[in-house]
Amino acid sequence: QVQVVESGGDLVQPGGSLRLSCTAHGLTLYYFAVAWFRQAPGKEREGLSCISNDFTDTYYADSVKDRFSISRDSTKNAVYLQMNSLKPEDTAVYYCAARGINPYYTENFNYSSPSEYDYWGQGTQVTVSS
Repeated sequence: QVQVVESGGDLVQPGGSLRLSCTAHGLTLYYFAVAWFRQAPGKEREGLSCISNDFTDTYYADSVKDRFSISRDSTKNAVYLQMNSLKPEDTAVYYCAARGINPYYTENFNYSSPSEYDYWGQGTQVTVSS
């Protein structure tokens, strides 16, 4: 059974940094594109970033592209989201999702659409507040 697990969420002050981790059981993340999403109360789930299985492609939302960085460590079956210069508006539950096909890219692929991904974690809470 596939299980995707996020970790690293915490309470942090504005301007601070966090690194979120995504790991999986029963799924080798190395073979699949992996994305990070977030969802704040009362808002839609927002696609933040995606990394291809072969490291060649990364995608970022305009709202985070100068502050967040996605990476992966194939030896640890993990994908990370480094978040710097955090703002109160970054407060949300952050989710990791894996796209269950390889190659990942298909016509009209939209990295920020939740429907493109097949495996989801339960989320980790990030709160940015003084």
